[in-house]
Amino acid sequence: MKDETTIRYPQLARAVMQALGQVNPAIDALGLDRMLHHLVVLRASQINGCAHCVKMHTREAREDGESNERLDRLVVWRHVDDYTPREKVALAFTEAMTRLDDQSVLPELRATLREHFTDQEVAALGADIAMINLWNRISISNQ
Repeated sequence: MKDETTIRYPQLARAVMQALGQVNPAIDALGLDRMLHHLVVLRASQINGCAHCVKMHTREAREDGESNERLDRLVVWRHVDDYTPREKVALAFTEAMTRLDDQSVLPELRATLREHFTDQEVAALGADIAMINLWNRISISNQ
């Protein structure tokens, strides 16, 4: 049970929360690969320290067939061979969009993304990463 200092977003910002609830299905409709989605939302949640989201997205990834080994090594994705070049550039983009501390890498990342993704997939990936960062922040504000 949450204490009385919890921010009751669903009650106090109902229209906002309802609108946000419609964004993820719209992103999904753009056709981003579901397994890639799991990797990027989990990686952003790890970076942001959102325990609720890490637990939820790990469970969802496993339910959709992602291996425990790949999920266990996601935090060190740069140093292992478990991920394809396509997944690695998506994870690099996830980290760049989540941390925002070195925006100078974004032009090169966008060029590399276009070697592996269509423009629509790049847009879907960017929206997916932006939304998980928003959801992480809402969740973290109540942890």
